[in-house]
Amino acid sequence: MENIIELEHVDAGYPGKVILRDVTFSVRRGEVFILLGGSGCGKTTVMHHLIGLNPVLAGRLTVAGLEWSRRTRAELFRKIGVMYQSGALFGSMTCLENVMLPMEEFTRLKGKDRREKAMALLNDVEMADAADRLPAEISGGMRKRAAIARAMALDPEVVFLDEPSAGLDPITSSALDDLILRLKNETGKTFVVVTHELPSIFKIGDRAAMFDKARSGMIALGSPQELRDWSDDPFVRKFFNRGESHG
Repeated sequence: MENIIELEHVDAGYPGKVILRDVTFSVRRGEVFILLGGSGCGKTTVMHHLIGLNPVLAGRLTVAGLEWSRRTRAELFRKIGVMYQSGALFGSMTCLENVMLPMEEFTRLKGKDRREKAMALLNDVEMADAADRLPAEISGGMRKRAAIARAMALDPEVVFLDEPSAGLDPITSSALDDLILRLKNETGKTFVVVTHELPSIFKIGDRAAMFDKARSGMIALGSPQELRDWSDDPFVRKFFNRGESHG
C-alpha cells in the first residue's frame, strides 16, 4: 500500500528540547493510524510536526508528498484537516459558519457553493439539524462532529483527530468511533488519531505507534491486537491489557 506519511529517523520536540529520538514509521493511505502512549510521552508533539506547526529537530518527515518547510506550509494546510481536542469551534459562529470558514480562507468558492458544501459535510456527520446553532448550544459530542466536518472542508488527504473521545461518555464515544470508520470507508481518506482510550484504539485502529517518555522514543508499531497479544515489551503489554480485554 502507498505511504502517505513517512518519518525517517526523526527527532521530535522543540528548539532546545528533544522529547523523542530516532522515530521511524509510515502511515498507509486509507488507514486509521493511532498515536498513543502515556501522558507527556510525545504523541501530541509528533502530531504538531505532522500538521506543520513545528519543524522536526532532525530526520526527514513527509506528509502527502510534502517535506516540511515554511515555503510548503500553506500547501500542506490544503492537504490536511485537523480536529483539535476540544473541537476548537469559534463560539461566535454557527456550526455552518465554522465549517464554511476554511473554504472562505483557502478556496474561491462562491458563498452559495460554500454553504451547500458545508451543509453536505454537516449532513455527513449527522449534524445538519444543528447547522444554525452556536457551539455553546450543543453537546460536546456534537461539537466534535462539527469539528470533524470542518476538518474535512477542503477535501483533505489526511484528517488528524486529537483525542476525539476525550470528555465523552462511552455511548457518545462509541458513536463517534462509528462515524470515523464510516467516513474512512466512504471517502477512503487517511485518519491519524491521538488517543489512549482502549475501546477506540481496538475499534478504529488499523495500526498504532506507541511512544514512551522514559525511553524518549517509539517503543512499538503494529496493529492494536498484535501489540496486545504479541509484544515482548512489558510496558506495551501492560498498556494494552489494562482493565478488561477489548477486541
